[in-house]
Amino acid sequence: MPREDDPYEGAPVILVTARDGREHRLPAVEGWRVMEVIREWGLDIKAECGGACACATCHVHVDPAWADRLPQPSEEEIARLDDAFDVREESRLACQLLVTPSLDGLRLRLAPGTER
Repeated sequence: MPREDDPYEGAPVILVTARDGREHRLPAVEGWRVMEVIREWGLDIKAECGGACACATCHVHVDPAWADRLPQPSEEEIARLDDAFDVREESRLACQLLVTPSLDGLRLRLAPGTER
């Protein structure tokens, strides 16, 4: 049973598969960047620029079932992904995805080359 002061009660949950194949259920604060949620829960993601879209070290592979449910990437994000390793059609930068209630259940995998 959640505590009354539980900040994650009713929060959207992001399902993140780490590079070792384990899936983590991460309650997320609305308005945070997905990259911040991943770091806050202690998963291994470099995210060098801290969310400024100035690197590609928060690269993730989004489950294809979610592709049409996410906002389209900006030109800046697309250009930055050129610097990433193992880029796929479902590649996104986690710093460019903001947590909203509509992202509840989002599934993604940490891309290779983003470990600290």
